[in-house]
Amino acid sequence: MRRTIPIATTVKTSGSPLAERIAAVDWPGIEKALGLHGCATLRALLTSGECAGLVDCYGNDVLYRSTIVMARHGFGRGEYKYFTYPLPELVATLRAELYSRLAPIANRWNEALRIESRYPADHERYLARCRQAGQTRPTPLLLRYGEGDYNCLHQDLYGEHVFPLQATFLLSEPGRDFAGGEFVLTEQRPRMQSRAEVVALARGDGVIFPVRHRPVQGRRGWHRVSLRHGVSRLHSGERLTLGVIFHDAR
Repeated sequence: MRRTIPIATTVKTSGSPLAERIAAVDWPGIEKALGLHGCATLRALLTSGECAGLVDCYGNDVLYRSTIVMARHGFGRGEYKYFTYPLPELVATLRAELYSRLAPIANRWNEALRIESRYPADHERYLARCRQAGQTRPTPLLLRYGEGDYNCLHQDLYGEHVFPLQATFLLSEPGRDFAGGEFVLTEQRPRMQSRAEVVALARGDGVIFPVRHRPVQGRRGWHRVSLRHGVSRLHSGERLTLGVIFHDAR
């Protein structure tokens, strides 16, 4: 039976069970992991019921503004759908509550890299900034991969305003629903060979990672390193994920 996904009529989602789980995350530990490894894992943030609800709504086209078949654009193999506004309540909660915890980290990154811009504490204020630049289309998305599908290494850049962190949540069960299909992150370091990070996720886990670069401290101070992310080839089954991007698209 298909589950009904509530639609958020407001982004004031604090006080919900999901918001409480997000508030309970060790955010200093998340920031430390981002500094050490370039990514950080949110273990069991989504319940099995929340994951199943999102999987069930994949076929409800009313929820989406566009569908992308990746092979048509050279992005890899698979399919993804961008949600339309208003977002499903769970997605809106994730986006607003995660942003409020990540904005201070993003501001410290900009300070380290001597980037003048700063991010407001409230996500709606940041989206207002995006709208002023013509970035009005929502970017949270569901991605579906089948056997042999993969996602090429890329960066999710949609306009002038780019929030430097994003998140992906695994909605399927590894070993039961699919095999293969690991999340991959690569980091291009100045005058050094690239470094790869493969992140093992369970159903309901999320990974936070940079959109395009992060600060790294070297002997001569802070410098930026560039990152790209993707998904390795799926060996069998079907894998669905939720992507949470905090800036909107033109």
